[in-house]
Amino acid sequence: MELPKSAYTPRDGARLREAHAHIAQHGLSLSMVGLESCASGGEMLDRIAGRVAQEPGSARPLLAGGARPEVWALDATGSAWPGLDALDRVTGERACCAWCFDYHALMANSAALRIAGIDRDTPDGPGAIIGRDAGGGLTGVVYERAAIRVWDAVIGGEGLRNRGLLAEAIRSLAGFGFAEVHDLKAQAWLGPELRTLDGGAGGEFLGGLPIDVVLWPLVEDLGDVVSSRGEWETDRVRLGGGKIFVDGTLNSRTAWMLHDYADALERGLPGKPRGVAMMSPDEIEEAVRRCDGSGVPMAAHAIGDAAVRAVLDAIERVRPKTPGFRIEHAELIDEADVRRFADLGVICSVQPCHLLYDIEALRRAVPDRLDRVLPLRSLIDAGCEPGRGLIFGSDTPIVRPDPGDSVQAAVERQRVGMGAGEAIGLGEAITEGEAWACFS
Repeated sequence: MELPKSAYTPRDGARLREAHAHIAQHGLSLSMVGLESCASGGEMLDRIAGRVAQEPGSARPLLAGGARPEVWALDATGSAWPGLDALDRVTGERACCAWCFDYHALMANSAALRIAGIDRDTPDGPGAIIGRDAGGGLTGVVYERAAIRVWDAVIGGEGLRNRGLLAEAIRSLAGFGFAEVHDLKAQAWLGPELRTLDGGAGGEFLGGLPIDVVLWPLVEDLGDVVSSRGEWETDRVRLGGGKIFVDGTLNSRTAWMLHDYADALERGLPGKPRGVAMMSPDEIEEAVRRCDGSGVPMAAHAIGDAAVRAVLDAIERVRPKTPGFRIEHAELIDEADVRRFADLGVICSVQPCHLLYDIEALRRAVPDRLDRVLPLRSLIDAGCEPGRGLIFGSDTPIVRPDPGDSVQAAVERQRVGMGAGEAIGLGEAITEGEAWACFS
């Protein structure tokens, strides 16, 4: 699904901050098979078959992204994704990975599953879910940590470390008007690579990087990144803090909710009607302490209202001394938790543009709680100042990094061209000025 461009544009000379991006992944996505406009699993197969035909005999992994199975029709088995046998017929023995646009579910062919060591006897693990059919056979769809396992096995641990793609990503983001970009799962090697680019190595940026970059590596990598920061930090590249993942995503029905998904039986994961808690309360609290002990804040991926509450609870218990702790995404926030952001000094870092893509999923999954989706008006009224306590980003390459999309969503609460009455949570709309301030 490709959205029409929003009419909202920043004023000339505005210095914008993209508060949530994945720079290396954004660069790689520019060369992947794009599935954004596919309307069905069959179209996904056609798109992948087209790339196979363009590259006869290639043994390189075939990578695709942007699939939106939420808007595809379900087949007789209850799946929107194509069958594993069908994908295998198109790709043969060439490993293929096709991401759902949210990067929390991935469809792999049998060759890719073999590389990752996954077969029908492989058990699920903590936060790692392997899709199976009614007979226990693999569907090819893997979720959360299982998706990461397949991806890392296929492209390799250094698969994203490509200076040319990194430079292309930076140019792309600068082209959208961003003066500062936060990378919210920064690889341990990203700082040194950016330091090299900032010095003009290879002629990419002879005058230095055109944007400032703030890195938020995973908490498990934080110690190494902190110890090496003196070797790569510059005026344009710096460490922001540590990152954790508390839950999954709405479209994959793995976001951790306080209430059952309305369509848990049709589109949810078996036995998980409220999504997936990727971390326990004790683990979240330990991450808060670890970041605070390192003198940096923490950013927590928390999409569902239960995940948001779990992070706020942990921060309230610890009361960290370091300012700047953040919750990323916060797509649903229970009314009782809205004021806690400002009271605890927690930044709400959201991507309103996701509302434009998630409308169908929201109406199916949480039809009784649409007023709790991205409660921006309530957050500002409760003390989250735009640009400080409430900040905007895109999560590219999950969606395109056009800031006008987030302003469209924050102000109109619907896609361009939708009719009156189709807005999601219109009572939580904010003004255009407030929306642009969240990028400043």
